[in-house]
Amino acid sequence: MIKRSLAAVSLIAALLAGTLTGCAGSAEDPNTITYWASNQGKSAEQDMEVLHDELAQFTAQTGIEVNVEVIGWSDLLNRILGAATSGVGPDVVNLGNTWAASLQATGAFVPFDDRLMQRFGGRERFLDSSMSSTGMAGQVPTSLPLYGLSYGVFYNKELFAEAGLAPPRNWDEFLAASKRLTDPARNRWGLTIAGASYTENAHFAFMFARWEGVDLITANGPEFDSPGAVSAVQRYLHLMSTQKVVSPGDAEEGNTSSAAEDFTDGNAAMLIAQNSVIPTLQDNGMSEDAYGVVRLPAPDPLPPGGTPALSHVAGSNVAVFADSPKREQALELVEFLTSKDVQASLNKEYGTLPVVNDAYDDPAFHTEEDEVFSDVLANYSEPAPMIPTEAHFETTVGSAMRDLFAEIATGRQVTTDDVRAALADAEQKMRGTGS
Repeated sequence: MIKRSLAAVSLIAALLAGTLTGCAGSAEDPNTITYWASNQGKSAEQDMEVLHDELAQFTAQTGIEVNVEVIGWSDLLNRILGAATSGVGPDVVNLGNTWAASLQATGAFVPFDDRLMQRFGGRERFLDSSMSSTGMAGQVPTSLPLYGLSYGVFYNKELFAEAGLAPPRNWDEFLAASKRLTDPARNRWGLTIAGASYTENAHFAFMFARWEGVDLITANGPEFDSPGAVSAVQRYLHLMSTQKVVSPGDAEEGNTSSAAEDFTDGNAAMLIAQNSVIPTLQDNGMSEDAYGVVRLPAPDPLPPGGTPALSHVAGSNVAVFADSPKREQALELVEFLTSKDVQASLNKEYGTLPVVNDAYDDPAFHTEEDEVFSDVLANYSEPAPMIPTEAHFETTVGSAMRDLFAEIATGRQVTTDDVRAALADAEQKMRGTGS
């Protein structure tokens, strides 16, 4: 077991919420490793079915058995931090890539230096964008990309055709189409959002801030109440407040899957979501030919200094615990999961995108929709702040926006000063975490 530095232990303690326990490892059986997999599909049961078939191939090839547990996103980070604290946990783990820097700072994971990366085909085999979310800039990554995601705009083809509208290409066209397709009397809205989701809110704050040419996290720490940051957050809030193209009821939508129901039911003409929502749309009864996908339309021209960040680099990574007594077997599993054929197979099952270039030889990832999402992931995505306290960035900014949406939904006018004050308060909370 490696020794944690006092700073690393303090960081874990700061991130950890409540008393946590790791799971027992598999040190007693040299031919069995433990793998904590993130819940990528509709349910843990579906994930187990998908992974069972893939991991059976791994066992047949290597003789290594895999004890797999699928863990929901609401529990996964705390479970990982608990294992990092105790030194008792799995050998291999999936993690949200926005957590990469937070978990890297614990010192609990195997670093993928240049020499080790050759085992996986070299850094250049992976998408540059996905590799940018594997740890802090300038440091050796401690996780590798596994599943790729990005944002796009889903639009209802029938509603657009009835209105004589083409898919929007820039922000002005996006607003114009949203207004044209909004009819509150019929409970139809131009757009649906998950206004109660602090994570979704934080993602849009980040992207829209980049459009404004500002960083929410700077060398001096968080700067949430700068004029550019305020404008970025207002752009999103205004969809409900001044533009009135989003239902006030969306202030209570807690996740994208919930918001997607309004889209599939025809109560909203557009939905901004990641490609992982596609199985949900189809499960809700929406056929593939009923919707189209375009890139998130940015302002044209962008504000001075702005960059066209149409998504944060989204997705999941895979990491190996440095304390694992079976590091070699664990690395074999990572090698398997990031191989060309398994990348193609798993990402087809989950509606996600491969994170290795050679997997795109599979024609399944060249549908019209996937072409949009893969282009955004590769060329128009920027990594979320790769800082140890990234989770606090999401909770502070995202929760402030959630509360502002709730006020807008009651009919209260939320002013620029209100937004600035809410973001200033979020910044103070963020600075209180030691960032």
